[in-house]
Amino acid sequence: METQIKITNETSVCTIDIEGVIGIPEDEQFNNSSHSVATYERLREEIEKIGGIEAKDIIVNIRSTGGDVNDALLIYEALVALDAKITTRCFGYTASAATIIAQAASEGCREIASSALYLVHMSSSAIEGNASDLVERIDLLKKTDDRIASLYAARSNRDKEEFVTLMKQNGGRGRWLAPEEVLQAGLADVIIGVEEGTKRTTIIDRVKDWFNPSGKERTDAAPNSDINILHLPQDLSQAASTIAFEEGQNKVRGSATIVCEDPALDGTPMSPNAMAYAEDLHNLRLRKA
Repeated sequence: METQIKITNETSVCTIDIEGVIGIPEDEQFNNSSHSVATYERLREEIEKIGGIEAKDIIVNIRSTGGDVNDALLIYEALVALDAKITTRCFGYTASAATIIAQAASEGCREIASSALYLVHMSSSAIEGNASDLVERIDLLKKTDDRIASLYAARSNRDKEEFVTLMKQNGGRGRWLAPEEVLQAGLADVIIGVEEGTKRTTIIDRVKDWFNPSGKERTDAAPNSDINILHLPQDLSQAASTIAFEEGQNKVRGSATIVCEDPALDGTPMSPNAMAYAEDLHNLRLRKA
């Protein structure tokens, strides 16, 4: 199974870590005859575990570039059905289907790290078949886009057309958003990991003004002096998180991403059939040469 869902159910706080590709990409589901069944069976088991959580506080850490929309919607529905306060936290690249899960948070509890990037775009699909098959799939994609835009609109109290426009940018591939843009779009509530009211470019200058080499607070600013950066002043606070920020970090591993997971870098992936045609054409040109 590509998706890594880890549930740590403690007495008062349950942590759910979601990493990697959500589900299995459609064009890879049938590479192995047992791959799809095993994948969705394990996903079903994880969703059942989510449904059985009894903790009153749930933290969902998300590090994912997306994946299968249907799987993401299943996880979203399982989370919103819980009788608990749910906090979603987005780290690194949070894209595509992963942004759906991020909307499952309780009111005011959608958090995004100050270093994260966020991507919403139109849904895509791989298909082979006749004209009727293509028309049917186009209709499904349009309904999927409408469902996703409606979900974004409901959680942000914005007009659905705003998200339709955002998703259609760059030929439907959307646009990577900085944390401030995510807040402005209404898709997150809090940026975590950066001091409130402080620009990132001035943090080093602030630290230099606080410390001298002995570690004592000073009143005269000497911007070029050596500083002790191991112990920050007690009044240095980060943006308020609904639950301590460290709680969501202490058990999360680094993301393992590959270039092809980023839909904005490589464009629309080729289907297996299209790749076979391209290889045949390449071999034919070599023989002619």
